[in-house]
Amino acid sequence: MSSSSSVPLSAPQVGDLRILLRCIRYLRPYWKLAAGAYATLVIINGLNLLIPQIIKAVIDKGIGGHNIPYLVWAVLGLLGITAVRGLFTYFQGLWSEIMSQNVAADLRNELHSKLAALSFAYHDRTETGQLLSRAVQDVDRIRFLTGRAILRLVDSTVLLLGTTVILIWMNPTLAILSLATMPFLVNRAYEFGRRNRPLSLAIQQSLGVLTTQVDQALRGARVVKAFAQEERMGELFDIENNKWNALSVAAARLRSVNAPLLDLIANMGTVAVIWYGGSLVIHGQLSLGELIAFSTYLGQLIQPVRRIGLIIPAISLAAAAGERIFDILDTPSEVQEDPNAIPLPLAQGHVIFDHVSFGYIRRHKVLNDVSFEAQPGQVIALLGATGSGKSSIINLIPRFYDPTEGVVTIDGYDLRKVTIQSLRDQIGIVLQETTLFAATIEENIAFGRPDATHEDVVEAAKAAQAHDFIMSMPEGYNTRVGERGATLSGGQKQRTAIARALLKDPRILILDDATASVDTETERQIQAALTRLMQGRTSFVIAQRLSTVRLANQILVLEKGRVAAHGNHQELLERSALYAQIYDRQLRPQSQDQQLIPPVAELESRPSAAD
Repeated sequence: MSSSSSVPLSAPQVGDLRILLRCIRYLRPYWKLAAGAYATLVIINGLNLLIPQIIKAVIDKGIGGHNIPYLVWAVLGLLGITAVRGLFTYFQGLWSEIMSQNVAADLRNELHSKLAALSFAYHDRTETGQLLSRAVQDVDRIRFLTGRAILRLVDSTVLLLGTTVILIWMNPTLAILSLATMPFLVNRAYEFGRRNRPLSLAIQQSLGVLTTQVDQALRGARVVKAFAQEERMGELFDIENNKWNALSVAAARLRSVNAPLLDLIANMGTVAVIWYGGSLVIHGQLSLGELIAFSTYLGQLIQPVRRIGLIIPAISLAAAAGERIFDILDTPSEVQEDPNAIPLPLAQGHVIFDHVSFGYIRRHKVLNDVSFEAQPGQVIALLGATGSGKSSIINLIPRFYDPTEGVVTIDGYDLRKVTIQSLRDQIGIVLQETTLFAATIEENIAFGRPDATHEDVVEAAKAAQAHDFIMSMPEGYNTRVGERGATLSGGQKQRTAIARALLKDPRILILDDATASVDTETERQIQAALTRLMQGRTSFVIAQRLSTVRLANQILVLEKGRVAAHGNHQELLERSALYAQIYDRQLRPQSQDQQLIPPVAELESRPSAAD
């Protein structure tokens, strides 16, 4: 849904100035480059103001005085000044571009770090396309602002003031006549910027919506094709594309009207100067060289005003871009690290939920007064209907979210009192939706431990029953898996993700329906591996299969965000009607396929991996 329709007709100028000043502060680390660029600006403008005086001397003394040597030296002087000006212009462009590119790089790094630091709650309510638009296009607007835009604005201002002073010095009457059109030029430039500012913001917001449409179409390409909805997705894209196109056309129309109006106003001043100045030359009150120099200065006077009129839209775009970027940077994460947080010591895995309630974005509760205790090394199975709160429980353990009420502790440490890094370093997670990166299989497995050796990766892959299928791939562990693991099957992605989690050697395992995407034979392989690998680790498993339930020391049966029952498989069959219903409907049909899964007693009898 586009938000462009809600953009106001104008924006507060004070707010824009505050945003622009904040953007300019990013130049501080590169002040030497900025100083060099603005020093060349002064030199270049000094030469620009000198050139018309040399032209005046050439016409009056060289051509008018029939002085060939003077003419030759004056022309050579003009060539030398032009060459020097070109050299300084080169350095000005180079330095300004380097510093602005550095600002853009810093902003992108800051945005990336901020987006990575923001809690899941922020990403739950924010469209990916909007974030991509801000990270790419909006940052580029700030790059142009801190580089060429501000430089040209200062350059135009210096040239405008310098030229005005010289015009008044040369001929006050003619200067007043030429400057009569300046208020109209300035007013036109201001009106253009005022109208272009909200239009620029609307264009950027519309482009964010359009980017979201493209992102969703690419991510869901297989679903779109499977349901034969290519035409409908195309129609939805056309709607947003037409909105963006209409706004862009409106902006182009505004620019196309503004440019000829600026030309018309500027040329009126030029015509007046030629008419009045020509009459002064005819009556001998002004030399021809002075008139030509005056016309040259007038051209320099009009140029910065016109340039300012063109820079204002860029500054308007930058203000709108800065507003969108700082909206992200100023967003506080809902999961904050306590300033006095301490590193979590090597965990034993004693997890307690003490009267925990939780709701996404502070809305209705999805967990309501949940309390349970997981002893070190236990397997905790979470069972319940969709929406009962299973995923919410496992999301609270690594602090993807914070509970709205109650406390979650590990080994007696309140999770809000330990550093997030030390907490998550001791947790291995396999999410329900397996996410792999467009990299090699080995890089994906080693994602949580970049320093892992190849032997470590192979050992983890073998433990996750992934080694055989990896070695059957064209390049083994160096096989690239494609974006989001598109070249692997569901079971292969799942086992790769399990290997990635296990390589961390975590104290706590979180398996969000880890065997839901595999066939029975693959499930047996994975469960056999998990049986060995859960030893000595506290494991939380969202259970969808009987094999998981039989493996659990404790089963939490969830209903509408509450723990309706808890115990082991046999206990719950005897005393929980809800569990019996779930068992009869979902688990009993699987019982004949579970002969190879060792019972909990066998798991408990084996030595701990932590020993």
